[in-house]
Amino acid sequence: MQVRELTNTEEEIMKVLWKLEKGFVKDVLAELSEPKPAYNTVSTIIRILEKKGLVGYRAYGKTHEYYPLITKEEYKRFEMEQLMSGYFDNSLKKLVSFFVKDRKLSLKETDEIIELLNRKKDS
Repeated sequence: MQVRELTNTEEEIMKVLWKLEKGFVKDVLAELSEPKPAYNTVSTIIRILEKKGLVGYRAYGKTHEYYPLITKEEYKRFEMEQLMSGYFDNSLKKLVSFFVKDRKLSLKETDEIIELLNRKKDS
């Protein structure tokens, strides 16, 4: 399955579906923050996600129960690849350097990153 970039609204709906694991439009709507979109808006977005191959459904008469066809981890991996290639020339060093400079990582966070890298090196 080819992952595609989502709009902010589509991503918000996917986050709800990942949390619920499956649900009807009313269930998704109940999880969204105020101001809530209209029922038809949520239904339309879910159908768009279905056409993109990211959401499946089970039909119960005219009612559909929707579920994600892609995991949150798979989408996160896709987004990180997009970020890395689009802004950091696929360089992890440039990404980490950006966060060290821009986010002013604490000594504790820096130590935790070093520990993660050491564990990766040892495995």
